[in-house]
Amino acid sequence: MITVTIPETPTSDTARRARNLAAVEAAFRGVGNADAAEQMQQYTDDIVIELPYTQPPKRVEGKTAALAYLTNAFVVFHMQLTITEVHECLDPDELVVEFVSQGTVATTGKSYANQYINVFRFREGAIRFQREFFNPNAATLALVPAAPAVPGTEVSR
Repeated sequence: MITVTIPETPTSDTARRARNLAAVEAAFRGVGNADAAEQMQQYTDDIVIELPYTQPPKRVEGKTAALAYLTNAFVVFHMQLTITEVHECLDPDELVVEFVSQGTVATTGKSYANQYINVFRFREGAIRFQREFFNPNAATLALVPAAPAVPGTEVSR
């Protein structure tokens, strides 16, 4: 009986998963810097981003459209993303990533924190598909301006 040992190569499943996770981490650094161009460096030209919980649900197709969408989002949302769980899939070019956000909404000054689950699909180490699930109520509450104080209704302590 002959035993063959296959050395770890960049195309092994483990190496592909690590490369793909590194692309997500680099994209998240772009989010933290509110820099859509930096984030988009990790995406393919034919990227598809699906946001089924936005109102109305959105499907953004292509890097140019994604860059425009994210540039507008970063005018409003300033946040850091922290990965809390990574779930490997049978296909090494697919990852399910759980993460949290912490930041502020520029238009209201309110804090913004949310939990997310994203499905990422990759091609040659670049993100080609992203489906994002998040709590839409947290986003809605952060986007609504605080009601102005009504004179005479202040509570003293």
